[in-house]
Amino acid sequence: MNLNHPAKTRLSRSPLLSLFMGVLAILSFSGTAHAWWDSDWTLRKKITVDTTSAGVAIDGQIGTVPVLLRFHDGNFQFDAAKEDATDLRFVAADDKTLLPYHIEKIDSLLSELFVWVKVADLKAGGQTTFYMYYGNTGAKATNVQDNKGTYDPGAVLVYHFNEKGSPFSDSSGNNNSSKAAGSTTDSWIGQGLRLTGHAPVTIPASTSLQVFPGGAMSLQLWFKSGALAPNTVIFSRHDGLGAFVVGMDGGVPFVEVSTPSGVVRSTAGPPIIVNTWHNLAVVAAPGKVQLYLDGDPYSPPLSVSLPALNTDMLLGSDADGIARPRFIGEIDELEISKIARPDGFIKFTAANQGPADAADRLVAPGSDEQTSSWLSGNSTFGILIHSLTPDGWAVICLLAIMAIVSWTVMFIKASFLNKNAKGSIQFMKAWSKVATDLTALDGSDMENAKSLGGRVDKKGQKIIRNACIYHIYHTGVEEIRHRMPHGTENKVLSAQSIQAIRASLDSVMVRETQKLNALMVFLTIAISGGPFLGLLGTVVGVMITFAAIAAAGDVNVNAIAPGIAAALLATVAGLAVAIPSLFGYNYLISRIKEATSDMHVFVDEFVTKLAEFYRPRAD
Repeated sequence: MNLNHPAKTRLSRSPLLSLFMGVLAILSFSGTAHAWWDSDWTLRKKITVDTTSAGVAIDGQIGTVPVLLRFHDGNFQFDAAKEDATDLRFVAADDKTLLPYHIEKIDSLLSELFVWVKVADLKAGGQTTFYMYYGNTGAKATNVQDNKGTYDPGAVLVYHFNEKGSPFSDSSGNNNSSKAAGSTTDSWIGQGLRLTGHAPVTIPASTSLQVFPGGAMSLQLWFKSGALAPNTVIFSRHDGLGAFVVGMDGGVPFVEVSTPSGVVRSTAGPPIIVNTWHNLAVVAAPGKVQLYLDGDPYSPPLSVSLPALNTDMLLGSDADGIARPRFIGEIDELEISKIARPDGFIKFTAANQGPADAADRLVAPGSDEQTSSWLSGNSTFGILIHSLTPDGWAVICLLAIMAIVSWTVMFIKASFLNKNAKGSIQFMKAWSKVATDLTALDGSDMENAKSLGGRVDKKGQKIIRNACIYHIYHTGVEEIRHRMPHGTENKVLSAQSIQAIRASLDSVMVRETQKLNALMVFLTIAISGGPFLGLLGTVVGVMITFAAIAAAGDVNVNAIAPGIAAALLATVAGLAVAIPSLFGYNYLISRIKEATSDMHVFVDEFVTKLAEFYRPRAD
């Protein structure tokens, strides 16, 4: 997918940040503004489309439009929805009228969700709201996606280019699929068409795609040009003496209309930059053809009407026999309509599907709302929270700090051990070849020794430096070079020298073992101290509860139960800290033992190889 795409930057947010944002969203929700559409759906989100100056100012007529919604882990709880997101429902502001929609892409692993929703009669210069419901994994949440219903009757062809190895299907419901499959790639919105200049994509002629003389038509797509060659063709359709061609001339988009009276071509505007995404649209009405770039008119309109067109269409090439260069680049979200779309429609779709700075202002998903807040006094968790005493809060806050510290330690240690394991594997592969001939260790070139005789490149050296074994090896090389200066012809190490080298290696191994075990004490503190702190909070909470009952002189189970339950929450929190720490500690200790054993084995092997290779030679 294009690295400039807003969805990509959203994927870089950390899970902790997403969790924090979700908690803030729930805490900020104090009640619902409208009646809940269906209580089986636990979450809803208000979507606001703002065509005022506060969002993206649009003055012209818009009409019915498919609105693109992009969701990521910062504004959508993927774990709360069904895996395929078929529990999504979109409801108008009246919380009654269902809006047609379909999903272009759902990837829970990458936290990406692209949805198209039909919004009827969208007004310019105002705000339009509707709701998205999700969070129902039951049998009632069936798949109700409606590709055809997402678009108005004016749309006669819509390609998302999501198909791999099969012809591109028409989401408008008019069955205007391509003749053959095309090459796809991660693109502007989900998948897109990749054109390499070899094979164009053919769209067969059909009744719905027929253009009558002087008829209306709209073409809109996203494109990224890989080369700014002259007169490259993005879209073409020829029928006798009539033709309709859209292309690029050295970075300048153009539209060209051929009629029996001649050829009319749009005037040149500012050139675009290669390898950047742009929205290109052409709207044809009787006596007028207008070219748009990124939602705005690109050149003066052509005073011409479309000729009769009822032939196949080509993406990325002109008709056979016409010597024009083929387009090289990518195309995404192709839509052809049999009506002349208004200026407001073109500007809205370009902004809605465009970069994040405008798209997020134009269409803004709100915070998640729930059927009943988990912090309310009637919910189980709400009762526990409201019944906690100050001492209970103090214990739980302390346990929360311990949890954060233990999780951080586990992450740091796991990352360190993974890097060590990866470096050790790569080092041992090279060492197995060096061990047969240790000449690389005592040469004049230290860089040669660091790279194990040139067997490890710069990238590999960066990896093996994370291995504890490599640090031992590096110390061994320095010890050998210290005892065997360059130029020494008789390369022999005495038994005393070998013992001294082994002592140096053992000292390095001890330091590396200390590094492996660093911070592990925090996990042992969490394992042993967490439950005791939780028990302390429980005991104190129970004492306070019974003291309050004694002072009131009234034994009532409804008065006792909340306090006891809240007191037990401290024990639960203590166990929640200790159990993950226990599992993490045992796992990390086993990895540390493996790394330590590898170091012991390597030291023995290294010293043995030294004694064998640098032994006195018999005369």
